[in-house]
Amino acid sequence: MSAKPLAVVILAAGVGSRMKSENPNAAKVMHPLAGRPLFNWVLDTAESLKPERIIPVIGPDMPDLAAACGPHKPVIQKTRDGTGGAVRCALPVLKGFKGNVLIVLGDAPLISAASLKKLIKARESGLLVGLSVLGAAVEDPTGYGRLITRRDGSVEAIIEERDADPKQKKINLINTGAFCVDGGRLARWVEMIVPHNAQNEFYITDLPEIAATEGFLTQSAIASDPSEIVGCNTRADLAALEFLMQQRLRAAAMAGGVTMLDPTSVYLSYDTRIGADTVIEPHVFFGPGVSIGAGCHIKAFSHLEGATLARGCSIGPFARLRPGSKLDEGVRIGNFVEIKKSKIGAHGKINHLAYVGDCTMGPDVNFSAGAITVNFDGFQKHETVIGKNVMVGSNVNLIAPLRIDDGAFIAAGSTITQNVPADSLSIARDVTKIREGWAAEFRKRKAAMAKKMKAKKTDGRKR
Repeated sequence: MSAKPLAVVILAAGVGSRMKSENPNAAKVMHPLAGRPLFNWVLDTAESLKPERIIPVIGPDMPDLAAACGPHKPVIQKTRDGTGGAVRCALPVLKGFKGNVLIVLGDAPLISAASLKKLIKARESGLLVGLSVLGAAVEDPTGYGRLITRRDGSVEAIIEERDADPKQKKINLINTGAFCVDGGRLARWVEMIVPHNAQNEFYITDLPEIAATEGFLTQSAIASDPSEIVGCNTRADLAALEFLMQQRLRAAAMAGGVTMLDPTSVYLSYDTRIGADTVIEPHVFFGPGVSIGAGCHIKAFSHLEGATLARGCSIGPFARLRPGSKLDEGVRIGNFVEIKKSKIGAHGKINHLAYVGDCTMGPDVNFSAGAITVNFDGFQKHETVIGKNVMVGSNVNLIAPLRIDDGAFIAAGSTITQNVPADSLSIARDVTKIREGWAAEFRKRKAAMAKKMKAKKTDGRKR
C-alpha cells in the first residue's frame, strides 16, 4: 500500500427508483445482499484499506443508511445532481487533504480491496498522473461507458455508450465508476465540471478531460475480476448480485474444508462460520449470526439463524434453529424440530416433532416426539430449566416457568405445571375410563340416523 494518506468517498445517495420500493426515500444501498446491506459490503472493503477518513455521501431522510455508516459521519447530498455533485458535497470534509482520494460507488458491493489497491498504485505511477480510473474487461459492454486507452494504459477518454461510434462500441474495456484522484487537486477539478445534459447533472467522468487541460494524465487499472463491477439498479440486478455473492461464499467455505453436496442450493450469510469436515446437504439456508463447529452434519431443508453449534452436532432434515439457539457438542436435532433462544446440553437428543423455546437444557437429555415447552402465556415469555440426564416422554407439555431437576422422568402425555425434583417420575394425565360396547352402540345410532335422513329425503321427492 501507498505511504500517502488515503481518504475514501462512498457515493450512496441514490433512492433507486427502479427498485420499486414503496418508501420514496428508501436508500438503494440498504437492500440486503447475503444478509447485510449493499452499502456495508463496500464500507467493509473501504475500511480494510485503513484510510485516514471515510466519507459516505447519502441523501436526505435516510436514517437507516446514516446509522449503517457507523463511526463515519456522512455528508448529505440534498440535490441529486450526479456523481460530480455528490463528490462536491464531500469537499468541505476533504479541505486541506493532500493524499489520495478514492471514489467508489455504494451500489457495487463486489469491489475488492485488491482492485482498489491497483487503482491507488495506478494513480501513483507517475508524477504527471493526476488520477486513475478502474476499468474491467467484460464480454458484453452494452450499457457501460468505454475506456479509450493508449498503449501505456493511460486514458484518452471515457465515452458513454450513447456518444460512442460503432468502433468504440466494440471496445470491451468499461468504466466501473471507481476513481482515485490527487487530493490536492480534486476540489479545483470538481468545481470545473459543467453539465452536458438536460438533467443538469455533473459527472466525475469529466475529470480526465479536465485534468488533461492542466497537463495531467489519467491512468487505468484493471479490476481483478470483471464480476466486481456489477452494480444494482433493479431487483433483477439484486438477484444477480446475490447469485455472484453466494458463489463466493460457498467457494470460501469449501476451501476451508466444508463439504456441500449441492452447493448451488445452499444459501449463506455474510457472517456464516462453518468448521472443517462439516457436511451440508441440499437446500439449507443460513441466516445471519450462525457459527458451526467442526464435524457437524446439517441435513436437507434446514433453516438456521442466529445459532451456535459446537463440534459434532447433527441437524435436520427439516429442522429450524431460531436466534439464540446454542447447541453443545454432539447434540442431535431431528426432523420437524424448532429451537428458539435455548441452550441444549452436550449429547442431547431432540429427534422429531418438538418445540423448545426459552429453555436451558442440561447434557444427555432425551426430549421425545411431540413434546414442547409452553413458554408464552399471552403476555410474557417464561423459561424452562431442565437438568442433566432427564427423560421427557412423547406429547409432553412443559408449562413455563418450570424446573425439572437431574435424572427426572416425565411420563408421556403429561402436562407438567409444577417443578419436578431430581430422579422423580412426574405423571399428569386424566384417569383412563373404559366403557365396554360404547363404540358399537355409537355406530348403531349413527347408522339409524343416516337411514332416517335418507327416508325423509325420498319421501320429500315423492310429494
